[in-house]
Amino acid sequence: MSPSDTVGKDRCRSENLARLLRPRRIVFIGGEILQRSIAACARIGFEGEIWVVNPKRDEIAGRPCFKSLSDLPGVPDAAFVAVRKETSVEVVRELADMGVGGAVCYAAGFAEIDPGGDAAGAALQDALVEAAGEMALVGPNCYGVLNYLDGAALWPDLQGGERVESGVAIISQSGNISLNFTMTDRSVPLAQVISVGNQAALGVGDYIPALVDDSRIKAIGLYIEGLDDVAAFSRAAAYALEKGVPLVALKVGKSEVGSRIALTHTSSLAGSDQLYAALFDRLGIVRAHSLGGFMEQLKFFAVAGPLENNQLTVLTCSGGDAAMVADLAEAQGLAFPALLESQRQKLSEILPNFATLANPLDYNTSIWGKEKELHGCFAAAMSGDHAVTILVMDYPRPGLQANEDYDAGVRAMIRAAADTGRLGAVVATFPELLPEEARARLVAAGLVPLQGMDEAIAAIGGAAWYARQRAEKKTHAGNLVLPGAVLALQDAVMIDEWHSKQHLKDAGVAVPDGRRVTAGEAAAAARDLGFPLVVKGIGADLAHKSDKGGVVLGLTNEESVVRAVAGMTGIAETFLIERMIPGTVAELLVGVKHDPSFGYALTIGAGGVLVEVLEDAATLLLPLTRTEVERALAGLKVGKLLKGYRGRPAGDIPALVDSVLGIAALVQKLDGKLVELDVNPLMILPEGQGCVAADALIYVEGTA
Repeated sequence: MSPSDTVGKDRCRSENLARLLRPRRIVFIGGEILQRSIAACARIGFEGEIWVVNPKRDEIAGRPCFKSLSDLPGVPDAAFVAVRKETSVEVVRELADMGVGGAVCYAAGFAEIDPGGDAAGAALQDALVEAAGEMALVGPNCYGVLNYLDGAALWPDLQGGERVESGVAIISQSGNISLNFTMTDRSVPLAQVISVGNQAALGVGDYIPALVDDSRIKAIGLYIEGLDDVAAFSRAAAYALEKGVPLVALKVGKSEVGSRIALTHTSSLAGSDQLYAALFDRLGIVRAHSLGGFMEQLKFFAVAGPLENNQLTVLTCSGGDAAMVADLAEAQGLAFPALLESQRQKLSEILPNFATLANPLDYNTSIWGKEKELHGCFAAAMSGDHAVTILVMDYPRPGLQANEDYDAGVRAMIRAAADTGRLGAVVATFPELLPEEARARLVAAGLVPLQGMDEAIAAIGGAAWYARQRAEKKTHAGNLVLPGAVLALQDAVMIDEWHSKQHLKDAGVAVPDGRRVTAGEAAAAARDLGFPLVVKGIGADLAHKSDKGGVVLGLTNEESVVRAVAGMTGIAETFLIERMIPGTVAELLVGVKHDPSFGYALTIGAGGVLVEVLEDAATLLLPLTRTEVERALAGLKVGKLLKGYRGRPAGDIPALVDSVLGIAALVQKLDGKLVELDVNPLMILPEGQGCVAADALIYVEGTA
């Protein structure tokens, strides 16, 4: 198939997917299992045509059955196929020939039973994909699609969602988890839920653009176990970022994507989860770390959207709540602006003189339950220059007492938000202590009901982080999409340190002044270079020279150099003699490895002999920008040394960034051959003095 044919097929499939996700005509094919699907469409208000095909039944769920697809009075936009796996292939083929937009294939027994991909299940799945052609195919082995915007339920099981005008979409690689999302008591307005199953024809990334293009969808949640096509996913995520539709990811499982023998320190530091973290950071995808946090983040985006800054004002009548919020907010990069004098004046007129006027504000219990005073207090607090004001408040367990005092607090927050035009949220420290009725009242007024203190503050932090990421990445959107990772590397060959450093030098990375010599040439080289010196053995099997006695440091005369070389003659035939690098501020590792799914990943971290002990590292995906490198360095613990620590000189950070970018340029030059690269240590000198790659290893496919 030519590239133009591929583009045309992809475009047609995208158009068909849009029909599937927003259908006007649905056909259900199968037996008794269709009862729930048809009933769900009626319950959530589908207003289009519903047709049922079953050659042996007269009706299902009160709907007359057509004997065959050819008997239908028109062409459906979407089909739910719930027949045996072998029959599914022929039904899908007939649907595609009719020009149906898309189909959900519910049956199991395809490639999921043959992980190797060469047995009967995989062959049947290949036949299913071939039968679908340009039609959008969801599954097989999936629950399907729920559309709460238009009332369409291509879904075989019970589900708990309700019709909405707008909300969030969820794409899930787990059918059971996708069902459970619809059952949560979180007041998250679900717009679409898609269970992707085996992803035989459509991956996670294929659904994102179609959802982004629906203006009713405010954010998209991704429940991910692994990605088969990272490049395609990055294109879709970059499109969502461009259009301002936040993506929230919950990545689970210890994926084996990209696992290989660890040739360098970089391999041990840049594992699967680090690569996913780098991918999400690169594409401005907010990462959740729990199911509850995932839902609260989506809720925040659905009700409030991204935040204009990271400034937070907190209202509470408990010092303990205030301390807890402060701790959590700091970890999320949120800040508490000081109260303005105008705010302090208004608050002093309402609160008793023993109240401490600060942010967080403990308004204490003197005005508890008094709606007028609470409104005045909350409005004064909301009038500052911040992104969101939160009221921390837990309702009592049902049945213990009347909720009037708590309802007064909610009403006061709603009135204060309306009066000031500012965003407000009510946070319950425990998820179950904010009842549904109160949540519904808050959402209707444009305030966010957040359940669980940890999840709430993380959601606020995520909304602020997303806005910053989007603003920054707009300036270099072209670099966000990852190139396809097309290498199929097998055997890695090590380039010795001397030649590795020549590659680095050509890329603009400074290396120590040195000579490659035989044993007989060592003394003359030492005289020429000057002292102090280091001697290293050079050999194809000396990846970790120190472990084999292949490195001697601090040599101050010719005799010591000759002795060092003589001591290494059993492990090396040639030697590298280099000038020692004095006065370093810090030592870093900069490494690159190739991953078959993610492409090239660059890791920066604390270097030297403690690199894997400290685990102080950040991983970035290539291509990268100067801003990304600077931010990664700032996030390292060793970053404190680079800025100057306890009177020590600051490091030459601009030269460090230049060196990292030079290494990235070398990767591009060796693209197609580079397997792994390690510079450890990269020695950072004081400001204005540069940095030097003191040791380096490069592995390539074949020979360089």
